[in-house]
Amino acid sequence: MEVTFTKLVEKRAATWEAVRAKRTRVPGTAMALGRGDLPHDLVQIIVEATLGLEKGFWGSVASGATFKSTGRKRTRPGRAVIAANRAAIAEAEGIVGEHHARWRTGAPTPTAARFDELSRLWDGLGDGGQLRVEWPSLRVLGGA
Repeated sequence: MEVTFTKLVEKRAATWEAVRAKRTRVPGTAMALGRGDLPHDLVQIIVEATLGLEKGFWGSVASGATFKSTGRKRTRPGRAVIAANRAAIAEAEGIVGEHHARWRTGAPTPTAARFDELSRLWDGLGDGGQLRVEWPSLRVLGGA
């Protein structure tokens, strides 16, 4: 799955769109950005991919989950993915917060190198700039 994050400097926000197998597009929600912050869903993909949390939010999206917050019609199979992964999704949210906080304070975390790399790329984007990554490898597919 490919995920494109778009930086909206003037609006102090970010958006994302995922493209799953069979070219299915999944539009994400707009997220407010604080000064110098990474968007929450970019933080989420960094931690989940680096730690191999395959049934968290991003693994669920890749598996066909249809969350209310995305612009896709909710489907029975999409709801079933969410139901099957509900505990893992909730657990991942806490793990993401913990590792993001550790990285921001300079405490050791196995996610630090990926945070450093993607934060540097994100910080270099201008208004409307995009960062495209592959799930779950986090291979950078583009950024401009």
